[in-house]
Amino acid sequence: MPELVFFSGTMDCGKSTLALQIEHNRSARGLVGMIFTRNDRAGEGKLSSRLGLVTDAVEVADDQDLYAYLVDHLSQGRRADYVIADEAQFLAPGQIDQLARVVDDLGLDVYAFGITTDFRSKLFPGSQRLVELADRIEVLQVEALCWCGARATHNARTIDGEMVVEGAQVVVGDVNHSAGEIGYEVLCRRHHRRRMTAATSGAAALSPDVLPVSPA
Repeated sequence: MPELVFFSGTMDCGKSTLALQIEHNRSARGLVGMIFTRNDRAGEGKLSSRLGLVTDAVEVADDQDLYAYLVDHLSQGRRADYVIADEAQFLAPGQIDQLARVVDDLGLDVYAFGITTDFRSKLFPGSQRLVELADRIEVLQVEALCWCGARATHNARTIDGEMVVEGAQVVVGDVNHSAGEIGYEVLCRRHHRRRMTAATSGAAALSPDVLPVSPA
């Protein structure tokens, strides 16, 4: 039976890498996928991994109907054997409903990948709807690590290494950042509660991959 599967985790745990692996495995067997994304670090219309892998994708607009898009695609005689939705936390709840309808009415598997909570430890609306509707939720097993070595469970927003807890929920990512710009770091719950980042603790970050962004 087709499923809506939500692969969730913090930043730096390999979500996009897994999405690209699923696409590769299925395309190698002759299947054709429809890939949706939103606000990928590599730019508009891209699904990318921090390992350097990248593929083309459909950039989802705010008011886009994903179910209607698939129906139109199929009605033109083109194929779509499965759907991948990366950065699914940025989708609107209604768009998650549309993905569920793709599963139920079109009989396609939908694999959604996203962060569950934002830098304030609040659920993204898209992720909340996925938790409510998904047939299956998979927490990725590649554990991101806090600077202290514990399992990272929270996403922190930083400016000059200092954790901040105010601001817009969504800030578009970039591949470079410099002093004074916004960045992200994954932390364990204890250090997220204490607002203690690698920089403020004086520790060297165990993961060099602190996700940088530029202010929207």
